[in-house]
Amino acid sequence: MAVCTGLIVANLYYCQPLIVLIANEFKIPQASAGTITYLTQAGYAIGLFFMVPLGDKIERKRQILMTTFASVIALIIAATAKSFLILQIASLLIGITSIVPQLILPLAASLSSHEQRGKVIGTIMSGLLVGILLSRTLSGFIGETLGWRSMFYIAAAICLLIFFVIQNKFPVNKPQFLGTYGQLIQSLFTLIKTQPILREATLINVFSFAQFGAFWTTMVLLLSGQPFNFNSATIGLFGIVGASGALAAPLVGKMGDKGNSRVAVGYGCLLILISFLVFYFSIESVIGIAIGIVFIDIGIQGVHISNQTRVYALLPEARNRLNTVFMSFSFLGTAAGSAYGLLLWKLGGWHAVTVGCVVLSLSSLAVYGLTYKSKSKKIESTN
Repeated sequence: MAVCTGLIVANLYYCQPLIVLIANEFKIPQASAGTITYLTQAGYAIGLFFMVPLGDKIERKRQILMTTFASVIALIIAATAKSFLILQIASLLIGITSIVPQLILPLAASLSSHEQRGKVIGTIMSGLLVGILLSRTLSGFIGETLGWRSMFYIAAAICLLIFFVIQNKFPVNKPQFLGTYGQLIQSLFTLIKTQPILREATLINVFSFAQFGAFWTTMVLLLSGQPFNFNSATIGLFGIVGASGALAAPLVGKMGDKGNSRVAVGYGCLLILISFLVFYFSIESVIGIAIGIVFIDIGIQGVHISNQTRVYALLPEARNRLNTVFMSFSFLGTAAGSAYGLLLWKLGGWHAVTVGCVVLSLSSLAVYGLTYKSKSKKIESTN
């Protein structure tokens, strides 16, 4: 499950190191080419909101297979796009159909015991995070050597292989929700209204994911210009630095199993803040950027895995729907963060991006602090 999750979520991030190559082929500004990054993330949020809840209503393995095959088609459309508009549409479709990791995670949670759930989620999240970060390395190398279209063809082949692996290896998992699709979607808003822990965890994730999206989108623009002048293959290598931080994921999960999930969220928010302070002073330093990447990726894991463990503990019969609310808003945060980062880049370059992200960091810490002694914490302690 961890391997499949990592390989499929990579579809969302292959485009990032390819922005410069795509801009050159279609003869458009690099910032305009960067729109495909947040269209992909926005598509992911759409898929999360309208498709993931179905995992509580239809058989999960079947849904995972159908979505994986649809992802193959979307990737082929991107690889064969004759205009930038078609590529933008394909990017939205890639996002919508790459929700499989968020179908696998509730499946894994439902198969694990309460005592091991945090560890299981952490293990699968480590696969997901390695996929996110190494996708940039692979994409940068393939783009530089074979062209950006080749990356989408290769991704389609990978997803087709995963389709057969899932068909042979994944267990059948029966749903528990018996209502209509309309009732299913309506219940999402009921969960938001009645679950304070869900609201708190989701809002903190939105701010954190926005910073993550802003950084990885604008970092490509920073490293491709003066004084670095790196090509897409070299830029992609920074994904390896981030992947080293993914080793922390199972440890964060174990902390959740010991009842320390909320503490890990706070430490994660602080690490993300520190990362952008490092980035601010690293406008001409590769070493500084590398250190900041380790901080931001460990911080994101601390926030995300811990919040996800807290959310899954609320209502076992509604895990897909809880995950829908939690992850759809999180990836809307990523999409908004990518657009926010591109806007700040146009207004003031790298320093504007880092200062803007520090504001988001302080916002997430404010939410964490204001809800620390709230009713949600009391409810969580009883769980």
